[in-house]
Amino acid sequence: MLIDGFGRKHDYLRVSVTERCNFRCQYCMPEKPFSWVPKENLLTYEELFKFIKVGIDEGIKKVRITGGEPLLREELDVFLKMIYDYKNDIDLALTTNGFLLSKVAQRLKDSGLKRINVSLDSLNEATAAKMAQKNVLKTVLEGIEEANKVGLKIKINCVPLKGINDQDILEVLEFCMEKGYVVRFIEFMENHHAKDGAKGLNSDEIKEIISQKYPNFKTVPRDTSSPAQYYEFENGFQFGIIEPHKDDFCASCNRIRLTAEGYLIPCLYFEDAMSIKDAVQNNDIDEAANILKKVLANKPEKNKWSTKDENETSSRAFYETGG
Repeated sequence: MLIDGFGRKHDYLRVSVTERCNFRCQYCMPEKPFSWVPKENLLTYEELFKFIKVGIDEGIKKVRITGGEPLLREELDVFLKMIYDYKNDIDLALTTNGFLLSKVAQRLKDSGLKRINVSLDSLNEATAAKMAQKNVLKTVLEGIEEANKVGLKIKINCVPLKGINDQDILEVLEFCMEKGYVVRFIEFMENHHAKDGAKGLNSDEIKEIISQKYPNFKTVPRDTSSPAQYYEFENGFQFGIIEPHKDDFCASCNRIRLTAEGYLIPCLYFEDAMSIKDAVQNNDIDEAANILKKVLANKPEKNKWSTKDENETSSRAFYETGG
């Protein structure tokens, strides 16, 4: 069992397989050139898998594959199958921008993938293109439809930014309500790699927009394993809001992150990390397990956004850690 210094049980591992992305979203990496880390700097699937096995043996029950955009890395379905074959009841999930999803959804499902989270920041073609700096909407919607068709469970993630897609919140919500998808609105997490001047909507502002059309929703008792606070309409439909600026985002944190280059990160907004690269490349599994326990011992009680300092801005590149 993986317990940190504050008594939190960790059973959720997020694994970034690449920092590359085919979008340039305003809140993530709008100015980054289209380049990538040399392949030889990345852990192979086999090396990543060595560490994932350590995590599973220590109590990890959920593995989420992230990026960058994970579908840019070839043979991802083979990697998923490695994890599934090791423990076929693992909760195996994927976060994606959906652009390449329609072509691989069936293979992903067949390899053991159970669930996907897809970024959908607008249903307006021009706004979606402005957010991603690429004409993406039609292809993303096709990917979501195909994923649904093959039987993957779907969550939609939306990051509302003031003056860009804040007027699209209701449309995204109603799209998910009609399709039966879970939708979560994510407060913008300030970081040095985002568009200069980008401003997000906080939870109260998001709820105010929704209440203009749907005034009667209630707070759902919080699931301590979820980063989102959910709200329920009279028809039973629920939407979530992820609020990194509140302490309760951290109080029940059960997540730890591994980058494609082998850095083990205890907290999304915490600059320290330790590398397990040498350990897995030397097949020193005991050392990899020790590093995991050291990282957990150093995990902070809460991220820096929750300090209530409006000037707090993370230098962490979310395209390396999967958000």
